[in-house]
This record gives sequence, structure tokens and C-alpha cells, in this order.
Amino acid sequence: MDKKITILYVDDEPINLSLFQYNLKKKFDVLTAESGAEGLEILKENPHIRIVISDMKMPGMSGIDFIKLAKKDYPDIQYFILTGFDITEEIADALNERLIHKYFRKPFNMKEIEASLFEIL
Repeated sequence: MDKKITILYVDDEPINLSLFQYNLKKKFDVLTAESGAEGLEILKENPHIRIVISDMKMPGMSGIDFIKLAKKDYPDIQYFILTGFDITEEIADALNERLIHKYFRKPFNMKEIEASLFEIL
């Protein structure tokens, strides 16, 4: 059996972390973090992570700020952002600069997210 691809999902809302993990655990190995800082720690400890999905609005560090920091040390990971809002200039810039592969809207559509993840693998 093939080893599952490892994903890191960063969101400051525990309910979203639980839902995400529950919905994707059959197809992916899902690690979660409640902040950008925690996300960076998890990346350090898990060099096999291939995909990072981060919420945009979090206290302390936005999703884009977290991804900018993560991408410096882990340029080969594919990054995605989740937002409960319409696309912002910051997200548009991140897409244009290829900082993120794509953004998803909240409440999340698991079929869309899953399809996008398999698309890049």
C-alpha cells in the first residue's frame, strides 16, 4: 500500500481543524496547527510534508505571512490559502507571485479541495 501524502492544515479554529482532518484522513495523513508559529514548528519536525493549507485570518500571523516564512525554508511544498472572505489584494498578489497554488473559500468544499490536491500530486 502506498504511503499517504502528508498535509499540514493551519487554522486558529479547532472545529475547522477537526472537520478538515475528519474529511481528509482516509486519503491523506493530516497534521494540524493552531497558528503560523506552530505550523513552522511542525514543518521543521516533518520534512515529508508535501502540501500546506492555511487559513488566511489568524491572530499573530496571517496565512500569507506564515506561507512567506515557510516557503523560504520549504520551497518545494505546495501552498494553499483558505479564506472566509472574497479574494483580497494580498491573496491575488500571492497567486500572481506563485506563493500559493490556489485559494479556497470557507465554508470549505471538501470535494473541491480534494480534487485540487490530487491535481498537483
